[in-house]
Amino acid sequence: MTEQVRDRKTYAMRIGGEWRPAIRQFDSIDPFTGQPWASVPEATEADVDDAVAAARVAFDDGRWSRLPGAERGEALRRLADLILESADELALSEVRDNGKLLREMRDQVRSLPAHYRYFAGLADKIDGRVVDTGRDNYFGMVLREPIGVVAAILPWNSPLLLLTFKLAPALAAGCTVVVKPSEQAPVSILKFAELVDKAGIPAGVFNTVAGSGKDVGQWLVSNPGIDKVSFTGSGVTGAAIAAQAATHLAPTALELGAKSANIVFDDCEVDAAVNGLLAGIFAAAGQSCIAGSRALVQRGVADEVTAKLTERTRKIRLGDPRLTETEMGPIAFPAQRDKVASFVEQARVDGATVVTGGRTTGEIEQFYEPTILSNLPTTSRVWREEIFGPVLAVTVFDTEEDAVALANATDYGLAAGVWTTDVRRALRLARRLVAGTIWINAYRTLNYAMPFGGLKRSGYGRENGVEAMHEYLTDKAVWIELTGATRDPFTIG
Repeated sequence: MTEQVRDRKTYAMRIGGEWRPAIRQFDSIDPFTGQPWASVPEATEADVDDAVAAARVAFDDGRWSRLPGAERGEALRRLADLILESADELALSEVRDNGKLLREMRDQVRSLPAHYRYFAGLADKIDGRVVDTGRDNYFGMVLREPIGVVAAILPWNSPLLLLTFKLAPALAAGCTVVVKPSEQAPVSILKFAELVDKAGIPAGVFNTVAGSGKDVGQWLVSNPGIDKVSFTGSGVTGAAIAAQAATHLAPTALELGAKSANIVFDDCEVDAAVNGLLAGIFAAAGQSCIAGSRALVQRGVADEVTAKLTERTRKIRLGDPRLTETEMGPIAFPAQRDKVASFVEQARVDGATVVTGGRTTGEIEQFYEPTILSNLPTTSRVWREEIFGPVLAVTVFDTEEDAVALANATDYGLAAGVWTTDVRRALRLARRLVAGTIWINAYRTLNYAMPFGGLKRSGYGRENGVEAMHEYLTDKAVWIELTGATRDPFTIG
């Protein structure tokens, strides 16, 4: 599957149970060194068509879709074991692709087997229901069946985790899948395909195509053989994907951007809240859809929280993401770094104060300093738009009503955090905040059993939990006439 070429591995795509080299290759660049470290296949339109066709054959012939759920579950458990055995290698691939901390990626990859085991346990629990038809001469039932061939399109920030959010429930439901990783971070997905093969999952059930979203992604989504599209990424791209999929009426599930609020009340545990603000935005260098990029702090603790947060932010250790002592790695690629820098410059123009940070740094300017902004007008695009970098805007509020209004005054609705020791207030805000996930006295934690997804421009559909299974199943109504009698053929029965 791989070969050494000038100290770089050359990868192939997995299509219909075979490793397929590409006519053209492109380099994956290590964001810390700025050097290419792997050669990745660039799919042609014919490759995409073949991958979809292979998934269609594997679905239609029933080798996976009609396999008993218990057997699908066993295959997912074997896959979970293989992931655990390969966790360190997979984690390092992600670090070299996107620059995230090795210590975080190790923990993240080691958490993935639990996802597959959870959905393995649901694979044999897909049941329908019997319906009272209102007619004594009819028996009615509803069957739940896999939706078909799924296109899974991934971002660059956590490829394996976000693949798992889609793949585990899709496979448990009986679907077949074509995966397109981000061209910025494709290697871990191509390596993962080896494990799917070793787990004994039939050929054609899992297929990979790599390359640009503009070409490969468009070919995949617009292919009429695709029955469902699941996408994680930016809102602009998500809207384009939904429009493309609609040309052949394929439903979509979209997990998109966010501008999440992390709300600190004056009755909070201050040190815990400061730690939560830090984790919410500077973990993963802010390159996370759930980043708590807006800190709303009640006036009574605003000075203390800002001072402690600023002190800790200035001590964040930037460096080689493979080293244990590093706390923040590089921005994943130059265009993203430049985007972050442009947002901070816009904030300055809009009158914001840069409390700390606000510069690129590093030998090849691969880092952007963890940055805190204050006095940022809420009319600024920096307050309203997703940055996807280590930039936190802090604003002060007075009342609970002010906090709710500020938090909800966004086009997004993915997540929010609340820091308070008042349980009644916590429950009030859990109801009033418009977001798919609310953390109380916590931030940036996920679990396979808890549904995850957004509202408003953060998208629709849910990943994780039993709710994720609904994305990959469809309901079929079955009517059985019990008497053999005939009826008037010109009226509805």
